[in-house]
Amino acid sequence: ITGARGRTVHLMAKVLVADDSIAVRKVAERLLTEAGLDVSLAASGDEAMALLSSERPDLIVCDVIMPDKSGYEVCAFVRAQPNLATVPVLLVSGIVNAEVNRQAESCQADSVLKKPFQGTSLKDRVLELLAKGPEGPAAPAPTTSAETESVSEPEKGKVYRITEEQLQAFRQATSKIQELESALTTEQQRSSQLTHQLQEMDQLRERVEELDMALRNERDAAAQLVKQLEETEQHSSNAKELTALLAKEQEEKTRMSREVVELQQVAAQVKELEGHLEKERERSSRLDQQLADTAIVAGKVEELETALAKEREQTAHLTLRIKDLEPTAARVEELEALLAQECEQTAAMSQRLAAAELFAAKAQARQEEVARKLGEIADLSK
Repeated sequence: ITGARGRTVHLMAKVLVADDSIAVRKVAERLLTEAGLDVSLAASGDEAMALLSSERPDLIVCDVIMPDKSGYEVCAFVRAQPNLATVPVLLVSGIVNAEVNRQAESCQADSVLKKPFQGTSLKDRVLELLAKGPEGPAAPAPTTSAETESVSEPEKGKVYRITEEQLQAFRQATSKIQELESALTTEQQRSSQLTHQLQEMDQLRERVEELDMALRNERDAAAQLVKQLEETEQHSSNAKELTALLAKEQEEKTRMSREVVELQQVAAQVKELEGHLEKERERSSRLDQQLADTAIVAGKVEELETALAKEREQTAHLTLRIKDLEPTAARVEELEALLAQECEQTAAMSQRLAAAELFAAKAQARQEEVARKLGEIADLSK
């Protein structure tokens, strides 16, 4: 296999992957195995150090944050061992910042890679480090002369070790960094989840406000329709009353017409009686009486003519009122059609409101499902 700088990497090079996440270990094992490498796995820093005491891999991939020994401590352990000092160490971390890089440089790690791994980034970085060969750091920084005297190995040259006090201080610092990184990761995840939930709630709130406004508009429109319907019913009631009055007036007019005919007949009889009075002077007294009756009838006829004129005026007035009511009847039919349309729109809005409530319920269920899955992912990543 050819590395990033053109140097050859021998097949079946041994790589040790140390990470407390089983998911990360499985992904790294698959990627590196596909690259033709022999992969060993360790679930903790202590397990990795135990394997290194009996094996010498060609490269070490180690997580920075682990429950027992951190990646910095494992790297420091590797650099302190004469037979492992030149083995490349690749640290992986969910957060890569200036502090992580400083700690990696302090423990003489060869490189730092951010996880989760993107594409072939892990395989490319491992092959690049393997291609470098033994060009990496050979030993950690020298310590005091008193410390080197107790650990010198004349046959291989002087090898400097980290004192217990320095190791303890380093462990405390790395433990604090692990806690801060873990807290920061947790807060970032919570912030992302809360931001996502807040956006969903804002969208739902805006949708609810829109539906509430539409519902208020529909209620106002329905109230106006009810008011118009009441006015229409009142106009209809007035029309019925006017129709009844008109029928009554027509009956009265018919009766008056009959009376006029009867009066005309009486007048004809009066004329006939007048002719008889002229022929029968001897019956003058009777004729005088008849003439008096005729005068009375004439007065009654005048009264009837006056009443007839009034009746005609009332008939004309009723005719005008009927014409005025015809547009009202047409308006009633138009309002009935509009009312039917508004009822259909109200029913459609009710269906849309029901669909919106169903969507909100589904969105809430989806949010709970996403929260549950995020919890499962968080459990897997521990």
